[in-house]
Amino acid sequence: MDTIIAKKLEKISCQRRMDILRMICHAKTGHTGGSLSSIDMIVALYYHVMKVRPSDPGWEDRDRFILSKGHSVEGYYTVLADLGFFPKEELNNFSQYQSRLIGHPTRKVPGVEMNTGALGHGLPVAVGMALAGKKKRQDHHVYVLMGDGEQGEGSIYEAAMAAGHYRLDNLIAIIDRNGLQISGDTEKVMGLEPLADKWRSFRWHVLSCDGNDIEDFLSAVAQAKKTEGKPVMIIANTVKGKGVSFMENNPKWHHGVPSEAQYMQAMCELGQDLEGI
Repeated sequence: MDTIIAKKLEKISCQRRMDILRMICHAKTGHTGGSLSSIDMIVALYYHVMKVRPSDPGWEDRDRFILSKGHSVEGYYTVLADLGFFPKEELNNFSQYQSRLIGHPTRKVPGVEMNTGALGHGLPVAVGMALAGKKKRQDHHVYVLMGDGEQGEGSIYEAAMAAGHYRLDNLIAIIDRNGLQISGDTEKVMGLEPLADKWRSFRWHVLSCDGNDIEDFLSAVAQAKKTEGKPVMIIANTVKGKGVSFMENNPKWHHGVPSEAQYMQAMCELGQDLEGI
């Protein structure tokens, strides 16, 4: 991959991280850690991989994206706004009275494919979308981003079985494997390992990458798109709270609002990162 492209996407990710913190602090609510761990992947998909038309969100030949871990919506909104799906000024209304930018994705927002928030629903719908695309002989991919804590939901594995059965090679699923969920370490709450072997047993092709390394993630996506006859699972190892020192790998930042001093420190760190890119 071109290093110049990677650097451009890293810069965009850093800017979106700053937008995430502005939104959460202004709204005085939000899910910080997961938004920061997943933003690199959402940026990579929307700015470099996926076929989308912000001026025509319902374009039939678009690639589909579902944020199954809907509580990490802040990063998703910042990307959609920056690309022009809706006015960027609207981010100031996040979680405010009568705003359509609520704390989980809703189809009232242009570019959002489905309402999510109740974990375990995104993959089943993505399987349906991918199967419909196959039947219609459409040339598009369906991407779904899940949390690792979400892997404890039974509906995930019903969908996994169906996708393998129907050989949905137009479906690319991603797990934001940051190792933490609202109640702590995923392996202590409900052990997931051997996670890759589970997905292989459902007839998926499994890849792994560093989800906070845009070049590595895009390499995995490129391999996934070349896979034939199987759906693909990308296990993306990430850091919860990525980019802000005191939030990284700290489960208390699953959600939470920084104090004024914490906000200033976080923005200073991200500003320094931006200057270094």
